[in-house]
Order: sequence, then C-alpha cells, then structure tokens
Amino acid sequence: MDGTLIGLVAFAAVIGLLAIRVPIAFALAGVATVGTFVIFAFRTGVFMPDRAIRPTSSLVFSNSFDLIHSYDLSMIPLFVALGHIAYRAEITTKIYHAARVWLAHVPGGVAMASVVGCGGFSAITGSSIACASTMGRICSPEMLRMGYDKRLATASVAAGGTLGSLIPPSVLFIIYGIFTETSISKLFLAGILPGLLSLAGFLLVIWFWVWRDPAAAPKYAETITFGDKWRAGLAAWPAAALFVIIVGGIYGGFFTATEAAAICVSAAVLIGFAQRKLSFRDIVEALRETCIQTTSIFLIAAGAKIFVAFIALTGVAPSIVQVVTDAQLSVVLLMLAIAAIYLLLGMFLDPIGIMVLTLPLMVPLVEGYGLDLIWFGVVVIKLLEIGLITPPVGLNVFVIAGVVGKDVPIDRIFSGILRFLTVDVLVLILIMAFPILSLLIPGSM
Repeated sequence: MDGTLIGLVAFAAVIGLLAIRVPIAFALAGVATVGTFVIFAFRTGVFMPDRAIRPTSSLVFSNSFDLIHSYDLSMIPLFVALGHIAYRAEITTKIYHAARVWLAHVPGGVAMASVVGCGGFSAITGSSIACASTMGRICSPEMLRMGYDKRLATASVAAGGTLGSLIPPSVLFIIYGIFTETSISKLFLAGILPGLLSLAGFLLVIWFWVWRDPAAAPKYAETITFGDKWRAGLAAWPAAALFVIIVGGIYGGFFTATEAAAICVSAAVLIGFAQRKLSFRDIVEALRETCIQTTSIFLIAAGAKIFVAFIALTGVAPSIVQVVTDAQLSVVLLMLAIAAIYLLLGMFLDPIGIMVLTLPLMVPLVEGYGLDLIWFGVVVIKLLEIGLITPPVGLNVFVIAGVVGKDVPIDRIFSGILRFLTVDVLVLILIMAFPILSLLIPGSM
C-alpha cells in the first residue's frame, strides 16, 4: 500500500478522534500503532500480519522508551514542581501584589498589575493554563469587587495568562526542542523579547481601553505611600532571583536549562522554609500535583514520539515538501499558510496537541526553505499562545470563566479578548517580519 496515502489517512483519523474527545495521547499512539502494523503487514504486497507484529512492537516500545529516558524531558517535572512550590511559598503571588501597589493609582492599574503578575508567574512556572488559573483566582474577583468592567477584569487575566507560553521557562518550548532536536536553552532565550513585547502590548491595550472609557476602571481609593511601594518591591525579590538564575545562568553558560530548573526548585524550597511560608505538607501536595500534571504531559509526548516515527515511515513529509517546492511558494506565502493552519487548529485543540500533530510535517517544510528552527519555534509558540484565547475553544478563557462562575458570561469574556487578540496578531507579524527579535539574545551567547 502507498505509504503517503496511509499517512494522510492517519492524520485524518487523529483529527476525527480528537473531535470526538478521545485523549490525544491515545489517539496519536493508537493510530500510529495501527498504521505501522498495516505498513509492515503489506510490505510484500500481500497481507501478512504475522510479519508485522515484531517490527510494530519494536517501533512503538523503542520510541516511547527513548523519549521517557531523555535527559531534556527531565526538566518538565522540575519546572512544573517549581511552579507549584513557588505558588505555595507565595513567591509568585508577591509579584502581583508588588505590581498592584506600584500601579494602583495609574488608570487601569489593577488590570495592568494582573498582566505584570501573569508575566512574573510565567517566568517561574512555564504553563499558560496554570498561570491563568492561579492568577484568575486572585485578580479577577478583586477587580470585579472594585467595580471594573467585567470584560476588562476577565479578559486581561486570560490574555496575560498566555505569556507562560513565551516567557521562559516554557513547557511548550521544551517539547518543541525535544521533537525538533534544537537547543532548549536557546529557545528559552529566544522567547524573552517576544514575551516582553507581548506583555507591553497588553499593557497598552489596557491603557487605551481605560483612556477611551474611564468608567471601565474605577480609581483606587486607598492612599499608598512610597514606603508601601518599597516594602512591596522588596517582598518580590525571590521571584526576581529565580528568574535571574534561570535566564542569567543559561545566558552566561553557567548551567543548562535542566540544571537551572533543579537549582531553582531547591532555592524555592529553601526560601519558602526560611520565610515560614512553606510546610512539609505543602511540599507533598506540590509533588502530588506535579506527578499528575507531568504524567499527562509524558503520555502525550510518548504518543507523539510514536506518531512521529510512524510519519517518518510513511514518507508523507517528503511528499508534502516536494509538492510545496513544486508550487514554488515564497517564504511569505509559506509562513502565511502555516499561520492559518495553526490559528485554525487553535480554535479547537489544545497547544500541546497542535504542536505534536503538526511538527512532523512543518519542520521538514521549514528546513527545506532554509529557515531558522529557533525563530520558527518562537513563531509556533506565539501562534499557540493566540489559540489559547481564540474562540470558540480558547482554553484560558474557559479557565477564567470557571473561576468567575455566573458573574461573567463567557461571551462577555470573548468580547473583551478581541482587543488583546489584535495586539497578539501585531506582535506575531513583527516576530515573523523581524527574526532578530527572536534571535538577538540567543545569538549573542
């Protein structure tokens, strides 16, 4: 049987299974296993299933085993644990409290503080959904209590939560680096400027929103002294220290991203105990949640690895590359087509699922055009970030909707999100048009 046809049918089957809510790990691994069996069974032109059992099981088990024993993959549980421990030690929340004190009397200051808090939270946890969930429980109810416009109070946190995808460390960057065999340390550094640019864009949206409609953000009534600002700023030093360890250590070449994660976990535990904000029970609970979240990610990664090996066996990727090459598409048209695919998938699927489903086809295309995989990684992560707040499925929006309950209908949140989406698209265009935004810092290592 034709391998390319089997590969295309497999892609359609995975999308169909995902549409009926089959877990992505099982969809990828199941389709890949069946597809591999079919290819080996028809290798001689006649269906011989007995000859397909051994090579199929070898491909499935060897690929999943190699992935789980990957050194780079070990940083995922470390960074996930860092996020849970830092939250319980109140390291992440102090970023928001410091920003709220400093920006209190700026129009829309609490909403701006929420976005800054999301950025700070992202610089430690690396998960957009975790960021939106945690900051949503803290920020949105406070803004609603103060009388903020419901759209602003929810959309600002939903959009701010997406910063966890770009600002290092990022779980999505880790998965991208493993599957494309690119430097995860360089990917982390490549995400800094685009992440800060996105954060600045969100702050600009809030400022413009409140400037056009002052009633959207009531003025902060309490008096705040310089002493209050000074104390709040000092209280946020642990978060700044952890970020410096991660970025400064990687940029300076002192240690790898995995070593940075391990050092930061140890530092967060020591800081939490020293400040009496952490107990052994908190550690146990943080590790329990880390195991649950990491297991889910590992299952998806293992299924994706099997699927990638199956796609390589079918030869569908070279066939698509040849079709695109024969069509003589320009780089601009190619990137527009890729962006359209990711934005479309982002309306219905979760970021990890989109990435592991598309990378086997996209990476050969990008390499065929001689484009930088580090830069392309930033573009992909930005597209996935946009998908987190794009209707009808935007995961971050549903997370915030779950936090605020019936107080704010989900359509109101999406109506507020549109302003932030405009900035996201502009930032995406800048990243695609000026690769230096992504490559400047990793290129200067």
